[in-house]
Amino acid sequence: MTDRVARDRTAGQNGGRVLRPRAWAAPVRAMSRILNADGSPGAPEPTRPGRSGVVDCGLYVDGERQPGEWHYADALTAAGRQRNAFVWLGLHEPGLDEMTEIAATFGLHELAVEDAVKAEQRPKLERFGDVAFLVLRTARYCEHTELTENSEVVETGQVMLFIGPNFLISVRHGDACRLAPVRADLEAKRELLEHGPWAVAYAITDRVVDLYLEVADRLEDDLDVLEADVFDRQGSGRIPRIYQMKRELVEFKRAVTPLQRPLLTLTSQVNREVPQEVRRYFRDVQDHLSRTVEQVNSYDDLLNSILQARLAQVTVDQNNDMRKIAAWAAIGAVWTAIAGIYGMNFDNMPELRMTYGYPVVLAVMLAISLALYRWFRRNGWL
Repeated sequence: MTDRVARDRTAGQNGGRVLRPRAWAAPVRAMSRILNADGSPGAPEPTRPGRSGVVDCGLYVDGERQPGEWHYADALTAAGRQRNAFVWLGLHEPGLDEMTEIAATFGLHELAVEDAVKAEQRPKLERFGDVAFLVLRTARYCEHTELTENSEVVETGQVMLFIGPNFLISVRHGDACRLAPVRADLEAKRELLEHGPWAVAYAITDRVVDLYLEVADRLEDDLDVLEADVFDRQGSGRIPRIYQMKRELVEFKRAVTPLQRPLLTLTSQVNREVPQEVRRYFRDVQDHLSRTVEQVNSYDDLLNSILQARLAQVTVDQNNDMRKIAAWAAIGAVWTAIAGIYGMNFDNMPELRMTYGYPVVLAVMLAISLALYRWFRRNGWL
């Protein structure tokens, strides 16, 4: 705990709001280490010396950001003294020590803090006392000049939100979705920001889902190129490219599909913690997400069809090659058979002493070969 936070607590005892950890926040001290899967203590994540994960911290009262730069402890104390005030703390890949200190200040549960540091979670919504923990998977389309078997098409990351009565903490991992534009847009909408932390949660979720729509539209262009290349007789239609595209689509699908259930919970009429007006906004986000899920499922089916079509083309090409080989083998068999017969060392053979026997036999073999060639060509074998 820094000296500044200690001074804030002393000031709180002299008339201000005292920051007391919640009853279930005591285990946060155990976050000094992260357990491995087998329960043994693991090494803490390396952090760069002097690096802070705090990107921005703002205090909002009645939908307006208060001037000045705020330390999150100061801002939380000030928010507790005023009505309709909350703190928005933005973090980018915070270290374990810093996240532990923030958890002690805001009273965050150790399990949620561990998830926020590791950043290996699927989209979900959990509650720890009066704090909601929302996990979002972010996605961004990666520009590429040509789709190859090694192209990175979709880049994913994570945004985790701690939503309390008078604070929201956003923890971002990766650069797939930057939140600075979200903060700037939201600060220009005072009437929406007046609804408190859940309005911020809506704005971030809306931004994440909008990026889903953008990625889905760009993926459709790549699928069109793949489909055209497969059915173009001059194209290569390499199967590894199709598999790579399918892997990228699976990664995108893992980000989009699991978010349906948390959004359904947030838009439910039973959910009273989310303001009714904000629930309407969340329903709009849910509609956009449903559209994206439908697109992703259709893309998955289309990729399977493209892959099956390409495999069928490979099989047909192999059959065509085998027919050509069989046709030429049949033509060569005529020469082999006749030459083999007349190569026998018998004295009593018909036409063996003919003056023009040799050119006649060659002419017969050539005529049979030409007849077979025309027949195979007419039937599509050659």
